[in-house]
Amino acid sequence: MKGLMQDTPLSMVHIFERAEKYHPEKTITTATAVGKVRTNYGEWAARTRQLGGALEKLKITADGRVATFAWNTARHLELYFAAPCTGRVVHTLNIRLFPEQLTYIANHAEDQVIFVDRSLFGLLAPLLPTFKTVRHVVVMDDGKGEIPQSIAGMEIYDYEELIKGVSAVEFRITDENQAASMCYTSGTTGHPKGVVYSHRSTFLHTMGALTVDSLGARESDVILPVVPMFHANAWGLAHAAVACGATLVLPGPDLSGKAIANLIVEEKVTVAAGVPTIWMGVLPELKGRDTSSLRVIPVGGSAVPKALSEGYRQTVGLPILQAWGMTETSPIAATCNLSVSDQQLSIEEQAELRTTVGTINFGVDCRVVLPGTSTPVPWDGDTSGELQCAGSWIASTYYNDERAGESFTADGWLRTGDVATMDSFGRIRLVDRTKDLIKSGGEWISSVELENELMAHPGIKEAAVIGVPHPKWDERPLACVVLEKDAQLTKQQVLEFLAPRIAKWQVPDDVVFIDEVPKTSVGKFSKKTLRERFADYKLPTA
Repeated sequence: MKGLMQDTPLSMVHIFERAEKYHPEKTITTATAVGKVRTNYGEWAARTRQLGGALEKLKITADGRVATFAWNTARHLELYFAAPCTGRVVHTLNIRLFPEQLTYIANHAEDQVIFVDRSLFGLLAPLLPTFKTVRHVVVMDDGKGEIPQSIAGMEIYDYEELIKGVSAVEFRITDENQAASMCYTSGTTGHPKGVVYSHRSTFLHTMGALTVDSLGARESDVILPVVPMFHANAWGLAHAAVACGATLVLPGPDLSGKAIANLIVEEKVTVAAGVPTIWMGVLPELKGRDTSSLRVIPVGGSAVPKALSEGYRQTVGLPILQAWGMTETSPIAATCNLSVSDQQLSIEEQAELRTTVGTINFGVDCRVVLPGTSTPVPWDGDTSGELQCAGSWIASTYYNDERAGESFTADGWLRTGDVATMDSFGRIRLVDRTKDLIKSGGEWISSVELENELMAHPGIKEAAVIGVPHPKWDERPLACVVLEKDAQLTKQQVLEFLAPRIAKWQVPDDVVFIDEVPKTSVGKFSKKTLRERFADYKLPTA
């Protein structure tokens, strides 16, 4: 017997129309080089429908890829919906990728048009001749930067002129499994890989972000997605804000600690999300200021040091909410909301729990298995294995990529590349990325654990630990440390600080002091860069 329910496609059109119909007066604020620009969902929706008409005007094919090269702005949000709601696919280009990677991605996705912020045009311009399928470039004037008059083989448009006078179009999607957007992985090994999100997966991920045990986005929120819209759909916050009619604050190009802190205070932000490296710079700028509006600070992308989370708890009265996911998981897959019983524990015990990524979110399933098998490890919080995921907003393969089979199991689960443990409550603790584990004398050392302990020192601003070759033990840990301004520490003092906190055999063999830990295109520590830099490093001998 079948249920007798209507079969309505789960599409982004519904998300769009919610804001258009029920929240037209709610504000969208964009910080630009020339000051804050404010609009509302009503005006934004009208412009988004006009933009849909402009895509027709440009003769973008029915499922054509519409690329963006832009900061977090209201115009970028218009593209987020105009492309997919007209059946096309919005493809966010990561502005921080290497030039050759951008060329590969634009050609692999077969982008037909690129919408670029004026302030970023100079970065994109040298690459345009290498893009084989791009025929149009549309410049969004954010107040800064030079624009050439012409580019061979391409037409250049001004965004506002393009949509001016264009009739609004109706949005209609009948197939919920139709592609809505594309993001590419940051490509730390080999070419970046394309993840294609459907209307259905985006709709369901948005519903997930609205649940109270995830981010709990709601109409009363003022949401500041510091995480870029060009990275993993801004963690779904752009979609979630539109779905519930939350006030949106978009930071534009200035992601400095001072600028983000000012937006939080001045706009009375309730939800502010970004990677740990961003929040390291914001924390000192918030001291002594009114942050009472904040209700949650979701942080992901890499492990959140306990010292950073506790720093927020002590300074603004709110610890960091650690979340986990990846481009392939849309991306939110787990969040560390403490349970009722967890909240009865001591402050120190709660702080320790917050170093986990919590439990898997409703709508997603996970398992931690012995490497190379489908055998689950015990939920003892100690036995580690490979973290794998499955669910309605988890990728099933990569776009047009013959390597895809390496990342998915025979029974369809995503192999995340994370090594993790599960405790008896189902809490996931990430031990490390598979490629970042340090194998010493047949035993594994977690670089993440060492980094968290190092960054608990008040004089250490950043720390990354890598494995370097050792003639006897295969690999040994090398700690790469960035000191706080005016801090003075010796190698011996750093190692003495670590000694009582970890097993003796895990203590790094050496410490090097560096000016800055290199970052990836999405703000994570680039250990690949450090491994290359210290490939020939000679550890001290006893």
